[in-house]
Amino acid sequence: MDLWLHLETWVSLLTLTAMEIVLGIDNIVFLSILTGRLPAAQRPRARRLGLVGALGTRLLLLLTLNWLMGLTTPLFQLASHGFTGRDLILGGGGLFLIAKATHEIHGRLDAADAPDGGQRGKAPSLALVLVQIALLDVVFSLDSVITAVGMAPHLAVMIAAMFLAVGVMLIFAGVVSDFITRHPTMKVLALAFLLLIGVLLCADAIGQHVDKAMVYFAMAFSFTVELLNLRLRRHKPVALHNTPDLPEQR
Repeated sequence: MDLWLHLETWVSLLTLTAMEIVLGIDNIVFLSILTGRLPAAQRPRARRLGLVGALGTRLLLLLTLNWLMGLTTPLFQLASHGFTGRDLILGGGGLFLIAKATHEIHGRLDAADAPDGGQRGKAPSLALVLVQIALLDVVFSLDSVITAVGMAPHLAVMIAAMFLAVGVMLIFAGVVSDFITRHPTMKVLALAFLLLIGVLLCADAIGQHVDKAMVYFAMAFSFTVELLNLRLRRHKPVALHNTPDLPEQR
């Protein structure tokens, strides 16, 4: 109980909570993409179950730190890189994200080209969506838990930070999901974000670590540009000056 009487504990809690929220951005985007194909009545429940499942996975990993640390032991070597259990999990998750994002982008283009403009194929079941969320929760939770272990020396602080971070994500997941669903171009941008995260996970799995902050900055810039585009589309199209007329195609 004396732990919570120290200022350092609260600073550590706030810092770790903020970091967990940042690391949870890709989780929220993935949830938004998957639940967006469910019937509207099932989406809130799927988001809640997905985030609660993510919290459960993080807590389970925290309570099995010895096993988690064992994932850093090389299992085999290939091309001078020793592959660990963590590498295999991250690599598998990265490949899944790349395949899922590519499939969803292809589905968006198919839907746009369809005569009725509808989505091809039937909507997935709630159970299938929850299984996919649970599998990716393990991948996303690894980064989250490893960060928590490195930043906070006390298990109680780590657990409290994860509860707070998931609470914040529960509040904003619906807003993010609805926004992505209402704007098709934002959905494509979110899928591009997941594609980049998948590439980063695969790179990390083969020992080529890339700072996630670089990807977050690029996506934040793209997001800002698309917000400006959305705002401009509400008004009259803007005519560009000094643009020569193109010859009419026959």
